[in-house]
Amino acid sequence: MPGHDILLSKAFAMRTQMQTAVAASAVLLALVGVVRGDGFLTSVGSDDNKIPLVVVRGTPYEMGKKLGELTKRDAVEFAQTAVQLAQTADPKRYSNASLDAAWKAIAPHTDPRFHEELRGLADGTGLPIEVLRRGHALPVVGDYSCSSIAAWGAATKDGHLYQTRNLDWDMHLTAQDHPCIVIYNPDHGIPHANIAFAGFIGANTGINAQGIVLSEMGDSPGREYPYDINGVHFTTLFRTVLYDADSLDKAIDLFKSAERIKKYHFVVGDGQHRKAVKMLAHAPRLVIWNDNDATDELAPHVLKNVVYQDEGRGAFQPLQAIYGKIGAPDLIGVACKIPIKGGNVLDVVYDATALEFWVSYAKKDIEAYKRPFVHVRLKDYVH
Repeated sequence: MPGHDILLSKAFAMRTQMQTAVAASAVLLALVGVVRGDGFLTSVGSDDNKIPLVVVRGTPYEMGKKLGELTKRDAVEFAQTAVQLAQTADPKRYSNASLDAAWKAIAPHTDPRFHEELRGLADGTGLPIEVLRRGHALPVVGDYSCSSIAAWGAATKDGHLYQTRNLDWDMHLTAQDHPCIVIYNPDHGIPHANIAFAGFIGANTGINAQGIVLSEMGDSPGREYPYDINGVHFTTLFRTVLYDADSLDKAIDLFKSAERIKKYHFVVGDGQHRKAVKMLAHAPRLVIWNDNDATDELAPHVLKNVVYQDEGRGAFQPLQAIYGKIGAPDLIGVACKIPIKGGNVLDVVYDATALEFWVSYAKKDIEAYKRPFVHVRLKDYVH
């Protein structure tokens, strides 16, 4: 029946068109998912200097889950190995019971976004959240020492704010073998970079898209252990500051309002407004020094448009020599002169005004100050 055949032909054509449209919609949705998506893994640098870089977006949980999925192998290895190595070195201080107690002490003071991201990281890696919490409690009960310099305005070649961060930690924990730069594009909050390690979402240093940059130096000596740790640890506080601070004043307010623990120095810079301060944060005490401050603990070795804490390792004379001409290569040179030799895990130099940084991770037993620095432009990865 010709009429029937025509109807069947039309019906088949319509069904085919509908199937094609559905398939096309599915492809389009998939493509949209890739574009908006929840993250991707890439790298910066090349050959032996290649560093994994992860970009994530979404809610804290979504970002943590995607980060875990993208770095699963590395994150699992470091999270498990670091705790095991620490426990071998000091079974009592880093016992499961000690680390669990440390997490219990800081948890009520920790940003809910951090808790959510850690929960996502656990789901993404498949690791029990208790294992990740213990890894994040290692620096809470541990002690280490570092250095930092910030220079801006008349001190630098272009007026930009440059800042360094040397992380001098324990090379035996193998953090340097699991480098991971994470760029966060949160649904709510300021996009920011955490120059960190796979499986560890706390920030030892970082920069946000408003040009706020953070550095830390640990002052709590091992002889003072056990510490009073009922408060917020700086590695989680730094993440809060990176999420929320759009100016130096806002960052300072967050440090002032936090129930801090232990003894630290912090250097906090603002690349947009081109200024930085140094803080003596021996909880509950908080002393804030501006540049060229006669009350600075390092006076008279102070300079206009410069704040620094080198723990007496000789930064002042090199800074004097390059004053007025300071740029990233110059500060890389100074930073590489002042680490604690034998434990220099990570070095970063920021141009917080241009939103870029140069980073060097140690590798195996070769310390960071002996290795090349890799350039990263934050603006290439934030929306």
